[in-house]
Parts: sequence; C-alpha cells; structure tokens
Amino acid sequence: MAEASRTTEARRDAVFGRWVVFSPARSRRPNDLKSHNPTNPSPGPGEPRPSCPFCAGRESECAPQIFRVPPDGSLPWRIRVIENLYPALRRDLEPPPAAAPDAEAEEEPGERAVPGFGFHDVVIETPSHDVRLWDLPAEGVRDVLLAYAARVRQLAEHPAVKYVQVFKNHGASAGASMAHSHSQMLGTPFVPPSVTSRLNCMKEVFDRSGNCSLCDFRSKDILISETPNFSAIVPFAASYPFEIWIIPRQHLSYFHEIDQDKALDLGSLLKTMLQKLSKQLNDPPFNFMIHSAPFGLSSSCLPYAHWFLQIVPQLSVIGGFELGSGCYINPVFPEDAAKILRELGCSS
Repeated sequence: MAEASRTTEARRDAVFGRWVVFSPARSRRPNDLKSHNPTNPSPGPGEPRPSCPFCAGRESECAPQIFRVPPDGSLPWRIRVIENLYPALRRDLEPPPAAAPDAEAEEEPGERAVPGFGFHDVVIETPSHDVRLWDLPAEGVRDVLLAYAARVRQLAEHPAVKYVQVFKNHGASAGASMAHSHSQMLGTPFVPPSVTSRLNCMKEVFDRSGNCSLCDFRSKDILISETPNFSAIVPFAASYPFEIWIIPRQHLSYFHEIDQDKALDLGSLLKTMLQKLSKQLNDPPFNFMIHSAPFGLSSSCLPYAHWFLQIVPQLSVIGGFELGSGCYINPVFPEDAAKILRELGCSS
C-alpha cells in the first residue's frame, strides 16, 4: 500500500505557519484509525431521554432569543440563535475605549487587563434532540450557515467588536457541554493573536509569490471533493489526522458575505464531509471553525485574506512536544487521508 512506503517528513503550513511532523510509524494503517470515544447523542434501549433545554417546547429555560428561523412566531422554529446562558464574554459590560483613528495598529507590549466585554451566542441547529447537523438536508445545513452569517453581520455593526469566531464542538471531549446539536460564536473587542498570525503568514506568502495561500493548492492528491464554489481538501501540512479544510474557490475574505446559492453549495459539501468523517472514524468528537477576516481590514490586506472552514476530528491527545514547541505530530499523511475520504461513499 502507498502509505507503507512513506517515511517521516516535516512540512510547513502556508496559512498558520506551523511545522508538522508526519510520522506514520506512530500509528497503525491510516485506514484503521478510529475514534475510541465516539459521540452518540441518542439514549440506548431502556435509557431515559436526557433533559435538554435546547429541545422544542423548552425555550423558556434558555437565555434570551436573538432571532429564529423562520421569524414568524406562529410557525415551528427550525433554528434559534440565543444568548449563551454562561457566557465567556459579557455583553452588559463597558466596552474598551476605541482606539483613535490615527493610532498605531500595534497594541502596547506587556501585561494588560480590560473588562471582559463581548458577545457569546449559541445557534441551536435543530429542534430535535437526536438530529445531528449532517442528518439535516443540504437546505437545512444551508440555513444554519445563513444564520451564522446573519448574526455575524449584526455583530459587525457594533463598533467595539473586532472579530467573530464561529465554531462547533461535537462531543464532550471536543468541548460540547450539551449533546443537542448546536454551535457557538464569540464576538471579541480585539483581534485574536492566532488571527493576526494567520494573516501575517498569508501576507508573507503573498509578498514572496504574488499568490494567495488558499487560491491554489499544490496537489490534486490532497483533494477530497469539489463543487462549483468550494474545494474540500486535507491540507498539505495538516496538523491533525483527517483534518479537512473547505475553501471557497473564488477569492473571498469574509464568510458573512456568503449568499444563498453559495451557502447551499457549502451546506451540501459540509454535510458530506461530516458524514465521511463519522463513517470512517466511528463518529468522532470534532471541532469546526470558520476562519474569516477581521472587520475593517485594510483593502491592501484583502488580496491575501481568504476565509475557510476547518474541521478537526479529535483522534489524539496533544502532548508536551506540541504544547512546548508549537509543532504537531500527525501519524497520517494528508495524501493518504484524502484518498481514503475521497473513495468513501456516503448516502445523501
């Protein structure tokens, strides 16, 4: 088999700037890699159904609603966007003072403390407790994506919000405290360091080559699937086994500008990728994150700022080497993971 002849290799990622060591000797065959901690929101035979405030009919037990889909309150809801009952950042605190228009972009060095102002919201993706995101039809996933975009646009209007991180945690070991399918977003009054680092790395590539890091990828061997608007790949220097990036084929900087047609295309591809991961890896815990550009980014930065969606199955534990060095060890070469996922069939 192809993976049997591979030897250890180090690769540098052109988006995050990370070095990744690919060491196939640290794992069994890539096809045998499975989650030992599968997530299953459904109770087993004879088990009581969980008590869940995200289910239809339990709305009064949740934090205040921001909006719902459909907006007509006389119709059953399909998606609810609500405040987080236990927010990491508080919308009722005083925002930090805005920087003067001519202020330097760099923040003051050293330690600093500011009030924990920000927005922390929850997107309940379905009223049914046992339905996962990829169980929805493509149109249902589209509507979830459009709800993300609508809320990000709302938060972009707040002068103190600089960035919104949209993310989904699936499974307790991936950070999900509720089994009911949901995702979250945090609007921060600062641009997170990892976002700045990502943009700086992509700028280096652009300055050197004149190309966006994500508009072209080196090899078709890392391609899983392609639609008219999006490509799903296992990135060239994937930090995690079976990591997937879904990238707009057109150069686009902001996720929240997505339209209905592209959202349907993305919804269909995201559904398929999540189905493939669930089938191949035994329904693993996972995280997905939407990496977009900060609000108000200078027009000179837009040629290299390209948004994408990253899916990370939780198949291994981050150890001391990763924590100490910032480098990752991946036992599965991206080309092997992409081939397995490419050839894996899924029901629509």
